[in-house]
Amino acid sequence: MGRISGYVDHVRFRNEDNGYTVLSLDMDGDEETVVGVFQFLHEGEYMELEGEYVEHPVHGPQFQMTSYEVTMPDDIQSMERYLGSGAIKGVGPAIAKRIVKKFKMDTFRIIEEEPERLAEVKGVTEKRARSIAVEFSEKQEMRQAMMFLSGYGITTNLAVKIFKEYGDKLYGVIQNNPYQMADDIEGVGFKIADEIARQVGIGSSSDYRIISGIFYTLMQGLASGHIYLPKEILLRNTSRMLEVEEEMIEPHLLDMMIEKKIIIKEEEDQTRIYGAAQYYLELNTARMLCDLNMTYDVSVSEVRTMIAKIEDGLQITFAEKQKEAIEAVAENGVVILTGGPGTGKTTTINGMIRYFESETLDIRLVAPTGRAAKRMTEATGYEATTIHRLLELNGDSSSGDSMKFERNAANPIETDVIIVDEMSMVDIFLMNSLLSAAVPGTRFVFVGDANQLPSVGPGNVLKDMIASGSFKVVELNQIFRQDEASHIVSNAHRINEGKSIELDNKSRDFFFLERERLGDILGVLVYLVRDKLPAYVNAKPYDIQVLTPMRKGELGVDKLNEVLQEYLNPPAEEKQEKQAVSCLFREGDKVMQIKNNYQMEWEVKNEKGFTVEEGKGVFNGDIGRITRINDYTEKVTVVFDDIRVAEYSYSMLDELELAYAVTIHKSQGSEYPAVVMPLLTGPRVLFNRNLLYTGVTRAKQCITMVGRKSTVQQMIQNVNEQKRYSTLCQRINEQEELMP
Repeated sequence: MGRISGYVDHVRFRNEDNGYTVLSLDMDGDEETVVGVFQFLHEGEYMELEGEYVEHPVHGPQFQMTSYEVTMPDDIQSMERYLGSGAIKGVGPAIAKRIVKKFKMDTFRIIEEEPERLAEVKGVTEKRARSIAVEFSEKQEMRQAMMFLSGYGITTNLAVKIFKEYGDKLYGVIQNNPYQMADDIEGVGFKIADEIARQVGIGSSSDYRIISGIFYTLMQGLASGHIYLPKEILLRNTSRMLEVEEEMIEPHLLDMMIEKKIIIKEEEDQTRIYGAAQYYLELNTARMLCDLNMTYDVSVSEVRTMIAKIEDGLQITFAEKQKEAIEAVAENGVVILTGGPGTGKTTTINGMIRYFESETLDIRLVAPTGRAAKRMTEATGYEATTIHRLLELNGDSSSGDSMKFERNAANPIETDVIIVDEMSMVDIFLMNSLLSAAVPGTRFVFVGDANQLPSVGPGNVLKDMIASGSFKVVELNQIFRQDEASHIVSNAHRINEGKSIELDNKSRDFFFLERERLGDILGVLVYLVRDKLPAYVNAKPYDIQVLTPMRKGELGVDKLNEVLQEYLNPPAEEKQEKQAVSCLFREGDKVMQIKNNYQMEWEVKNEKGFTVEEGKGVFNGDIGRITRINDYTEKVTVVFDDIRVAEYSYSMLDELELAYAVTIHKSQGSEYPAVVMPLLTGPRVLFNRNLLYTGVTRAKQCITMVGRKSTVQQMIQNVNEQKRYSTLCQRINEQEELMP
């Protein structure tokens, strides 16, 4: 173990999330490279460090810091260097030289105790003097705060947020009510606050803890798709999580309602508890939908004449339901078009577009994901974008992890018609943002398959809208797909209708391989994805997708990805690896983003390496490939959709997981050349008709199931879906009653 000291000459690299830093240390003119985790530092600071020298395979000798201490400069030269380094905003080398020349060894005391005297120095006004003193003081306070908070295991990035929120009041917050941070600061959740509370000795039955625990349980419900929780479920779940009796929890509900943190609604046969924001989100969405649901006085005969012209132009004949849908968009401000695979939704959308064009209306086509938008563009010949892009997502770092759209009520989208595809994927947050950005009179066409799984995010928007009975709904039920031999389409409809399907392998696109032993199933999966299916569907193994109902278990996502990674992307000397908390990542791996990151920057480069497009936002369900793992910069490069390049710091790897296998829920809205689905056994709540139907309809050219035939038939008969607690339907009906 060695000890060195010197000035921070410059910072080469710093990860603000975890504090990992590579810096150059000036030791009396000699420069040393130092690496380690520094809670807070700035160029020009003097440090004493303990550690040892190590040999980096690429960058040579480095001093690996294990502990350090920042000391204030104690000689005139050091003071001048520190002040002129840029550490204090508004003080450059020239001003620093004049300040130190004037006050000599008394410089820092003057800045702290008599800052007005800085105005005696040429070039320093009274205002600038005050600013220098404030900045100097904040630097000292922040350094102390960083060290204090690091003692509670709080990351550098989060510590900075806490300091900016509370300043020197943070010590009182930590000691008295750390749960306040969970309310005030994004990134400080209940778990972090609870651990800090435990360390400072706050009891498990503290009022602060129980109130924060109730709200945390509601937010956990939100993460599971629920807008509210029934009172008995909220009390039970909170009690289990906090390990306190339900009787201690219930009295706090009224207090939280008075403080407007929650909304309590006595409805039907249950008491519903909402987070206040979620209740008003649903209510506002319902109000906007009802406001947009206008009727137009049009001549039906003229519309039908136009439909006939569209048929001539497209050289097709619409079915009666398709004509009904086009008539519906002529007469209504809000129309829902629903139907299963192969029922002609795309053809109907094309007819609607031609009708709107005949009326000289401006049209925008959108979908929830990039893949869905790309398919929409290919199917219609009109440019479609993601909803996020239409709303001009701005991942402003000042807003934390929250999304901020430039298009909103104050800056609405200037268009006449918005057609939204894959509506079953749209959650209540995105729906509210989209409607908020629409001007009165904008027409909406919502297109989706109501029988698919609900959105990953909270709410049950499409099903609730249909169930309300308030909007014109056209359901296409006639199969039109040209390939009459397609058993993917016919079996999907049979599954949806609760009918048995033939698993005799006489089809060209629907196969079943019966296997009972786990090892046999895993072997077949590898063989199909790596060796058999790529040539059969003219695709790469990367494009073949394994879908499973579960996350856990021997045939769950986690285990399957371990096995598939081993055979599809085995280790090699030229492939860099990084062990993350949940799994090992390797260059070449197929990965999925598992949370919305509205700030993540990406770029698209041309063949010459020049950036041709930049943007922000990588979203839950986006799939990409790891192209580089860089230990020196601690970054992982991922290419999404074969074009968008994003860089993840090592501390962000919890946002990624391997994606050789994904849950059927996460696959929603995507389409793959071939799908392989292991179905042996699992929890009844997951192995249901809705899930099987969604999985089958993800396959474009071929689907192969592996496992037990009896499991497939049982899933078809099991109509018990995972219930979602949402009330958009009721809110819509309430709003309708209020309308004149």
